[in-house]
Amino acid sequence: MMMRAAIRLIACIGLLLAAAAQADAPALPGDIIADLEQLQRQLQQGAHDSVAERARTQAQRLEGGNTADRWAAALYRQLAAGAEAGAGRSESAADQLRQARRVQEAPLSERDRWLREEARLRLASGQTEEAVALWLDWHERHAGSSDDRWRLARALAELQRWDEAAAWVERALAADPAPLVRRQALAATVFQRAGRGEDALEQLEAVLNAEASPEAWRRAAALAHGLGDAQRAAATWEAGWHLGALSGEEDLRQRIELHLAAGTPARAAEYLDAALAEAALPDSLEHRRLLARAWEAARDRERALQAWREVALRSGEGDDWRRLGLLAHAWGRPELARQAMQQAQVKGSEVPERWLSAG
Repeated sequence: MMMRAAIRLIACIGLLLAAAAQADAPALPGDIIADLEQLQRQLQQGAHDSVAERARTQAQRLEGGNTADRWAAALYRQLAAGAEAGAGRSESAADQLRQARRVQEAPLSERDRWLREEARLRLASGQTEEAVALWLDWHERHAGSSDDRWRLARALAELQRWDEAAAWVERALAADPAPLVRRQALAATVFQRAGRGEDALEQLEAVLNAEASPEAWRRAAALAHGLGDAQRAAATWEAGWHLGALSGEEDLRQRIELHLAAGTPARAAEYLDAALAEAALPDSLEHRRLLARAWEAARDRERALQAWREVALRSGEGDDWRRLGLLAHAWGRPELARQAMQQAQVKGSEVPERWLSAG
């Protein structure tokens, strides 16, 4: 980052020297032009420290002079900024540009360009709040590129100014409708934090493919579920599962849970039944209870009754037997209902006498 900034600053010196003869800039003496050109060559050769020192000294000497002197001082400040940036001293480089911008004899176009470069340098040095203020000032007069807009959006996100960041993400997307994956991830985060869940989900879904990380699939499904769209969440999870991005016990369990939430309990039960048979999930009481719930929600009577009987046998709890009895009664299985209620009483659950004699 610093090397690129230094290259930009150095390269612009030649342009500035050519522009110095224009009507909106004071004319520079020949010895000043020659000195600036020599310092530029030295800077291109990597003499950062010596150029920085010489440029600062010259700037300080000329700043109190006439209009041409002050214009030259601004150019020396830019050279000093290039030297400091090349040496990795971004904050010091930004300070030099700030002083250059204060020279009113410098054309407004140059001061605006220095403002933009200073914002980049402030951002690189961790002075995010100052960088944002500079970027916003610059954008009042310039549309900027999509890169500029993404950079400002990211900086605002770092400051947790989510609504402002979301507005700049929108502007960035308008100029860059198919951004890099990392920028779409930023857009999703910003929109989500700004309370714009649907926009966030749209950005996440745009990058979901076989190369997307498991976390991206999980995040998209979680966001859809959080928006109250359980079917969309389950469909997202299914796609990630079939592409191999999601796997393992935890992801399989979540796949089942999402189908239960999405109103497709039969599919959830089928997946869980197969997982238990193949030992893909532990054959635990918890999973057996989940299987019974799924078959019950699917209204598959025989499988639900069988599953709840298995749960009751394993748990030994009266409430599980009582639930089996209630289901059996509701589904026209009075003998099973009576037997289940008898077991419930034996296990300590209170059962009305009429259930025990049902038959």
